[in-house]
Amino acid sequence: MNAVVAAVGIMLILSLCRVHVVVALIVGALAGGLLGGLGIEGSLAAFNKGLGGGATVALSYALLGAFAVAIAKSGLAHALADKALAMVGKQDAKGAGLLKWLLIALLLVVAISSQNILPIHIAFIPLLVPPLLYVLSKLQLDRRLIACVLTFGLITPYMFLPVGFGGIFLNDILLANVASGGVDTTGLDVTKAMAIPALGMLCGLLVAVLFSYRKKRVYDLSKIEQVERVDVAYNPLSLLVAGVAIGAAFVVQLWLDSMIIGALAGFIIFSVSGVVRWKEADGLFTEGMKMMAMIGFIMIAAAGFAEVMKATGEVKTLVDSAAELIGHDKALGALLMLLVGLLVTMGIGSSFSTVPIIAAIFVPLGMQLGFSPLAILCIVGTAGALGDAGSPASDSTLGPTSGLNVDGQHNHIWDSVVPTFLHYNLPLLVFGWAAAMVI
Repeated sequence: MNAVVAAVGIMLILSLCRVHVVVALIVGALAGGLLGGLGIEGSLAAFNKGLGGGATVALSYALLGAFAVAIAKSGLAHALADKALAMVGKQDAKGAGLLKWLLIALLLVVAISSQNILPIHIAFIPLLVPPLLYVLSKLQLDRRLIACVLTFGLITPYMFLPVGFGGIFLNDILLANVASGGVDTTGLDVTKAMAIPALGMLCGLLVAVLFSYRKKRVYDLSKIEQVERVDVAYNPLSLLVAGVAIGAAFVVQLWLDSMIIGALAGFIIFSVSGVVRWKEADGLFTEGMKMMAMIGFIMIAAAGFAEVMKATGEVKTLVDSAAELIGHDKALGALLMLLVGLLVTMGIGSSFSTVPIIAAIFVPLGMQLGFSPLAILCIVGTAGALGDAGSPASDSTLGPTSGLNVDGQHNHIWDSVVPTFLHYNLPLLVFGWAAAMVI
């Protein structure tokens, strides 16, 4: 059996059996390394080599956690939550329904904005979602729906809109790798290539919102009260300082292209202003880092997993095997290329890392099969995006879980990973294949 298939399969099966994702990634990586001929020492060496690749992201998320706790201390997010909670108490059933849709729309707009308008990715989730959990639970909103809404906003914009993270994915990664493979991309509209796959993501969102999770789901409000400050004191000064700190964090991040320095700058403003007392700063900083520690460790383990998969050389073998099966069948070729992309991204957890790996083989294969340059762009881009939703190691699923599970009532695998896999990967596979055949 191909080492990559075995490694990803073992990781997914263990995760679905509620084995912690970090453990599942380590076991899957070692199994893949052994099957790929690296031996135990070679597998460990490759895994350790890859760990450094996730360290920057892990530290970024740890500092974002500290920044999130400082914002919670200021009461900014809780001021919004209090307004919403007051509306819940005053509304009848019809008004509560309207508030529910307003909150869903708010989270969707913020998630989309985090990829393009203010490219902060998942940084907003620990800032905004935990304070709203009490309100969401009072409305008995299914958190699986919120996970689907957030994941849509984290993935679809970079797939389709060439701004912010979308500019990096579509132009710097997708277009550049396809061009380097020998395809003349002059004048090609990458947005047009990804329009139909993005429509598949939209259909998945509509199914989740309108059908899958419309029923009410009851959560234990007392558990939320134990971990989330529902009665934080705030005043105009603390709210003003919070606004300045958030603005400064965004500006610094965009200026230096560093989430680490941006979050640190925001935390320093809170400390200097007195909103976070100096003697409390150390404890709050530690609390925030603990909140995001799981994401950090999973991202580090995922980087090690990806390095082992690359070291085995089995990714190329997997792609070559798919090429042999395809022959000259364009329809089968498009389907197998998308499935390989899904498998690779599910293991690595990053669309941005998957495209360079698969483009080297998929581009000449697509040319051989007679696909148009636009269709090749679509196949490679969709194959890379497949698996970002629904991967246990993807920050597009880890981010929503970090905000929705602060009270322990939202399981990462069954409440984030499985719902997003079903609602986004399946339609993306169908729409991506259809797009490759018609454009």
